[in-house]
Amino acid sequence: MHRVVLFLLISVLAAAGCSRICPRRTEANASAGFREAVTHAKDQVFPAVVFIKCLRESHETGQRLSQEVAGSGVIISPEGEVLTNHHVVDKAAEIRCLLSDGRAMDAQVIGSDKDTDLALLQLDVPSDSGDQPCAKLGDSSELREGDFVMAMGAPWGLGRSVSIGIISCTRRFLPGHGEYSLWLQTDASISPGNSGGPLVNTSGEVVGINTLATMSGGDLGFTIPSETIRIILAQLREHGKMNWSWTGLQLQPLKDFNRNIYFDGADGVIVAGTDSESPARRAGITARDRITKVNGQAVDGLTEEDLPAIRRQLGLLPKYKPVAIELVRNDQPVTVELIPREKGDVEGAELDCPRWDFTVKVINQFDTPALYFYRKQGVFIYGVKRPGNAINAGLQQHDILLKINDKEVATLDDVKAIHKALLQKVDTEPRAVLSVMRNGLLRQFVLDFARDYEKK
Repeated sequence: MHRVVLFLLISVLAAAGCSRICPRRTEANASAGFREAVTHAKDQVFPAVVFIKCLRESHETGQRLSQEVAGSGVIISPEGEVLTNHHVVDKAAEIRCLLSDGRAMDAQVIGSDKDTDLALLQLDVPSDSGDQPCAKLGDSSELREGDFVMAMGAPWGLGRSVSIGIISCTRRFLPGHGEYSLWLQTDASISPGNSGGPLVNTSGEVVGINTLATMSGGDLGFTIPSETIRIILAQLREHGKMNWSWTGLQLQPLKDFNRNIYFDGADGVIVAGTDSESPARRAGITARDRITKVNGQAVDGLTEEDLPAIRRQLGLLPKYKPVAIELVRNDQPVTVELIPREKGDVEGAELDCPRWDFTVKVINQFDTPALYFYRKQGVFIYGVKRPGNAINAGLQQHDILLKINDKEVATLDDVKAIHKALLQKVDTEPRAVLSVMRNGLLRQFVLDFARDYEKK
């Protein structure tokens, strides 16, 4: 009996000792395992991270200026394809990349898409360089809140670095950002210069491209998920751009919490309105219609987080081919035929007009809808130099150019030709009469460009 009691007592003491010692060993093992996993994941991608420096042309101040901007990117193919943000290389006249091994290479833009803020570059790889270190695209749809991730890039232009954090939200909707895609939200530190760098999971795969960050109220980083990247990447490689289809539909969720509006129905998405002269308006679709199917495929827009996927579905429809839109109007099912068209450029081209001291830009229905309302095709004053001849004449930003010395202006080529001709006789005729539209009203200004502010 005493032996049995003694055995039980020894067993209890041994168990108590393990409870004090084993957790520490477990924690140490777990910590070592985590560090090993992070190191392994970093080693898979870090060699493929590049520092990007661009020489960008800007026309916003009323003259053409060159400014240096920096960002990050990641090599995704042995041939030297680099994935980055559109805003990193937008309007770049020169692109240079610094690789992890210290090599510097020029790069060319293969394709770019402003709507999703993605761009694909090609490094000018010397013929004897062989394969480049590259990272693998992972599947962002497998991510869950709380998963560990790493943000890589060149914050503040300080060279490559790694920050670690977790996925805070896998389906973040940001109004005004990301028409066709939701965002991954992370608390891994993302700073200016990190734009275009990869977000990496613990398997060493790229699950996103770091794009946005907020510095107020705590660091919040936002990343384009690889689920979206795969769709865009194929189009950039094939077409050099993303050929989105345009329907002109403005959508609203069934349960619109922010506007405190809740519609009847368990499926579909609400039409908030249609753009002027759009395929949707021509098809007879009206506000408050509830779309339930597009070409036989169900659409469900219960909350605002569901809208980007529906817009992407519409944006990927075949162009100039009839599409069946099934909807509910006044509790009755209706089917209409809609013919999407190519969305085209979402931003107008720009031109510098030296001596006149202003720059002009093409009117674009997506970039400048307020000006497009007044004039469907034309150019407007984009920037006004200070001091300069244009501002002295009373010209302002967003003035729509109609005529220069009674010659009609509709394109940048028109402006360029007139500008060249007038500068050739500036010594004898240093004035021009400009007819513009400002806030819908016609006005005329005399532009005296006898003075050269560049030489003053």
